[in-house]
Amino acid sequence: MEELVKLVSQKTGLSEEMSRKAAETVIGYLKERLPSPLASQIDAFIKSGASSNAADDLISGLGGLFNKK
Repeated sequence: MEELVKLVSQKTGLSEEMSRKAAETVIGYLKERLPSPLASQIDAFIKSGASSNAADDLISGLGGLFNKK
């Protein structure tokens, strides 16, 4: 989660607190709208503090959901 918060802060210029709120909002939105298996993968990813390689894998999987590669 910290890596995501830092990325949001860098890309938007928002404070760390606002970036955290933005990230939590987007994550909550995705979890509500994605099928349960994908939502649980998001939870697992966030809790693991996974590396950017894991983030790439997750994003790749989500891209497949939307027919993007």
